[in-house]
Formats: sequence, structure tokens, C-alpha cells
Amino acid sequence: MDQPQVPPSLSLFLPNQPLTHAVNRDRYDRQAFIKEIEKVTGRRVIVYMSSLNHSDSAILREDIAPFNEIIASIDKDSDVDFIIQSPGGDPNAAEIIVHTLLSRTKHLRVVVPQAAKSAATLVSLAADEIVMSNTSELGPIDPQVTIPTSFGLAFRPAQAFLNGLEMIKKEHANGQALNPAYYPFLKGVDAALIDYCLKSIEHSKRLAVKWLSRSMHKGNLKEAQRIAEELINIEKYPNHGQVIDHFDAKSIGLKVVYKPYGDELWQAWWRLYVNYIVMMREREVVKIFESSDASVML
Repeated sequence: MDQPQVPPSLSLFLPNQPLTHAVNRDRYDRQAFIKEIEKVTGRRVIVYMSSLNHSDSAILREDIAPFNEIIASIDKDSDVDFIIQSPGGDPNAAEIIVHTLLSRTKHLRVVVPQAAKSAATLVSLAADEIVMSNTSELGPIDPQVTIPTSFGLAFRPAQAFLNGLEMIKKEHANGQALNPAYYPFLKGVDAALIDYCLKSIEHSKRLAVKWLSRSMHKGNLKEAQRIAEELINIEKYPNHGQVIDHFDAKSIGLKVVYKPYGDELWQAWWRLYVNYIVMMREREVVKIFESSDASVML
């Protein structure tokens, strides 16, 4: 008996694996939308999306393998739009991610729908330009270290920790008895921790200068150093989570392209972004790495 034939006009729209396509339809829909954006811009799109409210959402070395997976199909010397959301994390992991990105890109544009903080701000400094809107924020790049407190271990800005030690030293030098509240703090302090704090600060600053000198301030080492000093200054940014919006980012000296909410391209990026955050909340996904032809969820 003859099998019913699919009209040629319909066969173009039928997936080869309909069940697989049905199960993963959200991903295929996102990737199809990414392809549409790529057609409009003529640039490849890479997505690194991380939860802002999860303990495992930081940029880690474990991110390098899945990130490399989605970069693999990008041709060398491509123009790339890197859409990123992250609360920050390990600057060393961020450095490898940047090296991986730059190995494939001729022009790198970082797109920040909502938040690229701390180490994610460092990654953004490697871009030729950063695209931001009213919802976008960067953050200070001062490194965080684990410090013992009376409530257990806590993350604190490395420079604030060093400033705290100086304050305690001055109090004690003036003949004041050591405040018992300092005991839990000082108990875990040794020369190695102090040295680590100093080196962490210098490392973040060095990365910022290196990437700014390569990208938006190419050949202008003095300007790159000035911006790095400003971004790591906890006197200006006492709160590590402090918002650096598109106005502040421009005033610092970063090359920021502002897109109003109604801009057609920004609306496309935003639509993609909200699809990610809804899916991640529903499926309890912490991170997703995605391009038009690869996807990894953790």
C-alpha cells in the first residue's frame, strides 16, 4: 500500500526527529530566534546566562568546557555578540573565557541585558564595545576573598579586609585594648591571607588594564590604567554589588553603546533574555551556554 506523501511545501518544516524536537522545542525555538538575529546583524551570537540568585551561579573553571563547546562552531575572525548575565566569580576562569572568545573574534560586542557584575564586568572590558540599556548594570571589579567571621566564613572585598586590618592596627597602636569583637576576625588571619588579598587586587587590576588596552582603549595604556583604578576603588564603590549603569560606565571612560528599550535590536535581545530567565526558573537551571547550533545547561 502506498504511503501518504507529504506535500513538498510542508516537508521543509518537518524535523527529522519529531519526538526529540518536541521534547526540546524551547531550545530549538531559541536557537531559531538566535539565527534570525544573526541574519539581521551579520554577527554570531553567543549566550552565557547565569542565575543571579544561586550559590553555584558564579563564573568557575567548570564553565570552560561548556563554553568551549559553544564557541567551537564560530569561525576565526568572526564578529561576535556575546550576551552575558552573571553575578561574577573567579577572575582566572574569566580570563580563560576571554582568551577563548578572543581566539575566534575580530570584533567583540558584549551585550548586557541586566547584570554583568564583578568578574563578568572584567570579561566585558575585553569587548570593543559594551551594549547597555536602562536595565543594564556592570559592577566594581574589586576581588572578593573568604574571611572568617563570628557567623562563619563570608566573602568580603579584599581591599576592605586590608583596610580593616589597618584600622585595628591603628587602634592598638594608640594604646587602646583590642576590641573582643575583632577576635573571630583575627583568628583566621595570617601572612598568607594578607599576601593573597594584595595579589588578588593586583591581578584584577592587571587583567582590566590588559583587556582595555587590547579593546576599547587600544594603545592607550594610561587611560586603561586610569579606568582600572577607578573600577577597583572601594572608596568610590564601597558596595561590591553597586550598580554601574550606562551613564556611569560612559563617564568612567568605557565605550558603551546605549540602546533605548524601544530599539528594534534591543527588543530582540530582550525577548531572547526573558525566554532564558523564565525557562531557567521553571526548570531550576543555574547556567546555560548557547549558540545557534549548540546548547549546554547546568
